Amino acid sequence: MVKSGMARASLALILASALAACAATTAAPVSTAPPTAGQANPALWPAARSPAAITDPATERMIDTLIARMPVEQKVGQLIQADIGSITPADLAAYPLGSILAGGNSGPYGNERADAASWARLVGEFREASRKSGSGIPILFGVDAVHGHSNLPGATIFPHNVGLGAANDVALIERIGAAAAAEIAGSGIEWTFAPTLAAPQDVRWGRTYEGFSADPVQIAAYGRAMTLGLQGPLRSGQPLAADKVAATAKHFLADGGTQDGRDQGDARIAEAELIARHAPGYVTSIDAGALTVMASFSSWNGVKHHGNASLLTGVLKQRMGFEGLVVGDWNGHGQVPGCSATDCPASINAGVDLLMAPDSWKGLYDSTLKAAKDGRITAARLDDAVRRILRVKAKLGLMGPAPVRRGDLAQVGAPAHLALAREAVAKSLVLLKNNGGVLPLKPGVKVLITGPGADSMAMQAGGWTVTWQGTDTTAADFPNGQTIGRALADAVRAGGGQATLAPQGTGADKPDVAVVVLGEAPYAEFEGDLPNLAFTADSETASRIAQLKSQGTKVVVVFLSGRPRFTGALMNQADAFVAAWLPGTQGNGLADVLVARKDGRAARDFTGRLPFAWPDDARSPVAAPLFQAGYGLTYAKAAELGAVNADPRMALQPDSAASTFLLRGKAPAPWHFAMDGAITARPVDLGAQEDARQFSWTGASVLGIEGAPTSLAPALASNRDLLLDWRIDRAAGPVALTLGGGRIDLSALIAAAPQGRAVTTRIPLRCFAAAGAKLDSVGAPFRLEAPAGFVATLRSVTVIDGTGGACPPAR
Repeated sequence: MVKSGMARASLALILASALAACAATTAAPVSTAPPTAGQANPALWPAARSPAAITDPATERMIDTLIARMPVEQKVGQLIQADIGSITPADLAAYPLGSILAGGNSGPYGNERADAASWARLVGEFREASRKSGSGIPILFGVDAVHGHSNLPGATIFPHNVGLGAANDVALIERIGAAAAAEIAGSGIEWTFAPTLAAPQDVRWGRTYEGFSADPVQIAAYGRAMTLGLQGPLRSGQPLAADKVAATAKHFLADGGTQDGRDQGDARIAEAELIARHAPGYVTSIDAGALTVMASFSSWNGVKHHGNASLLTGVLKQRMGFEGLVVGDWNGHGQVPGCSATDCPASINAGVDLLMAPDSWKGLYDSTLKAAKDGRITAARLDDAVRRILRVKAKLGLMGPAPVRRGDLAQVGAPAHLALAREAVAKSLVLLKNNGGVLPLKPGVKVLITGPGADSMAMQAGGWTVTWQGTDTTAADFPNGQTIGRALADAVRAGGGQATLAPQGTGADKPDVAVVVLGEAPYAEFEGDLPNLAFTADSETASRIAQLKSQGTKVVVVFLSGRPRFTGALMNQADAFVAAWLPGTQGNGLADVLVARKDGRAARDFTGRLPFAWPDDARSPVAAPLFQAGYGLTYAKAAELGAVNADPRMALQPDSAASTFLLRGKAPAPWHFAMDGAITARPVDLGAQEDARQFSWTGASVLGIEGAPTSLAPALASNRDLLLDWRIDRAAGPVALTLGGGRIDLSALIAAAPQGRAVTTRIPLRCFAAAGAKLDSVGAPFRLEAPAGFVATLRSVTVIDGTGGACPPAR
């Protein structure tokens, strides 16, 4: 999936040596051998090597001297990374940590919308505090800048990786890496957790849009290009330039190959497939000089990567010759068997050098120090991890008497970067249908621009934009950007036409053409996991499209998504259909392709090609696609598309929200929380990042979940249970749970539950019925009544298949 035979040939040269060890596997069909235990044989893997210029003799002598004089307390500190939301610079005086990060929901001084100068000031404060503590070793500061400096309002936001994969342009990727690095460095930061080198195999995965493609050849080319763009070529004895930042090849390994596309799941595949499909991007990124690699939350054949020494040490550090540092993901070490977020020597022993402990850093420091002192972490392993961390710090120019100073604020949102993002948007668009040549929009045409995505910066930018999930991003966050609707309207008017932007309406006059912008709401990580690939427009938008078609208006669908979705019915309604992915903030890039100038030609033709197959039904993985990967129409090569399949070819379950009252700490539609000021709530990590919500009772009160009444009578007839996935943080007095009016005493269950540990509590629905619940019409499925002092963390509350358990006492 590269632009030409010449590009494909040059890419083959890039990969030839790196993939020699698995070339036969790559060419062969995917192995159907049963999965083996998650232990790799490094001899089977492609060789790679960090460039010699990653370090030099003088640097290694400096590191030798530092390690020799560092007490174990300071060495252990180098291995721990805390989030700015849970640590202050003053804390470094007692805890000499080696690294600080800003997670997706963390901003300087508690402000998610802080400007670049605030970021630079915060980094400087942590850096100064670290230099005054311990051995005077400065902290390393990392940030999730995954499609531009995406935490920072006013920065240049590029299309998410799925769109860049559609662009099929290796040179573009290196230019984007360089621009992103300049903006990240412009805010004083020296490390980004990018690029993602996943090879998504099942696009139900909520992180699909972070992957460039399913094609390991393209991923390998892009991995090299993005690493070079972010860092530049490594030069012996010289630090990275002031406008460059450390790259992170992530997430090692096969995060995109898990069963059923589940985030943080298990890739149950043979080693040959693991190598051929999921390793190539790491080979080229390491060869290009990537300074860091991030371990994946996920597993391979049942073994968590954060604890897999055969992969982290045997393959990555030895066979692939990686000389930089391996960083863990957000409390990922806590998922290793026998570990917790605050105690995990096994992850360090497996090969993780820097443990990402955003809110668990203090307990993790204490337990890691104890393990280093009693020998559970050997002195050799501790010193190796410290050496790798100091090596990266040295290469970033942080260690010398005159450290490299980053912070050219003029680079943030620079005009040249915005122009590059506009180019990337235009190149990312894929034309799937254009019957009758409705596109480009002709000069003088009367156009309605409508749909939920027409004027939504959140929908077009997607997750990882200002905040982790990206749900509250607004146009005001990016005054140098344009929403799609406003960009199209301006271009239509410039061509002599009339444009009406009405996201929720049809306008006053009958238009010649309606551009309907719709698609997925923003999400990140596991929040975006899907049960199937079916996409259905909301009822209001669907009715609007039907009305427009009935009056003879041509309909252009601009589909915003982080992956291909089954859109058969929508495709049939549309005269033209554009896969626009998650283009970021530069809506003008769409206008350049979709709207003709006064001469009747668009500024750009379509050049994008599908990075993943487009499904012909709702099933996944996609076995018989409607469009193969690599497909895409152009204006120069027109083609008519007949009616396509509109049958999902699978039984689609009704909205599970009807019997799911709490999911990842949130009340999904049609449900909502009902509580008073006597209960406070905050997002916390229970098993994954912010996958639960902690509720604290400051007075006697009821935590309720309410919504439009639904019938649980069928669930009662099927002997189903109410399941609470939660943690009791502090017990205090009697607690009762009411569902549909039936009240159950939970006091004995809570007294028996281990405090501070996640547990599941099952209560048969028949118990609530016996207590007087009216299950044929339930508008209040969850009411937790507790006194002051009670604290509980809830992850999910749902109705599941029953086990015939006993009932707690009624109250």
